[in-house]
Amino acid sequence: MQVMREMFMQMGPMGPIMLLIMVILIILPFWFIFSKAGYSEWLSLLMVVPIVNIAMLYFLAFSTWPNQSQT
Repeated sequence: MQVMREMFMQMGPMGPIMLLIMVILIILPFWFIFSKAGYSEWLSLLMVVPIVNIAMLYFLAFSTWPNQSQT
C-alpha cells in the first residue's frame, strides 16, 4: 500500500486523473469490440490486466464469435 501511495505522490496532482483517462481509453474500444463480437462487455475490464490482455487479444482473434453466422 505504501508503494502505491508513493507512486501517486510522484505523479503529482494530475497523476491519478491521467491514469483514469488512460484506463478509459483502453477499456472503451474493447467494450464495443466485445459487444459486437457477441461476448459480455465486462470482459473489456480484463484489458487493463497485464498478461491477461494479451491472452484476450488472442482469444478474440482466433475464437469463433457467438454472433458469427455459420456458413
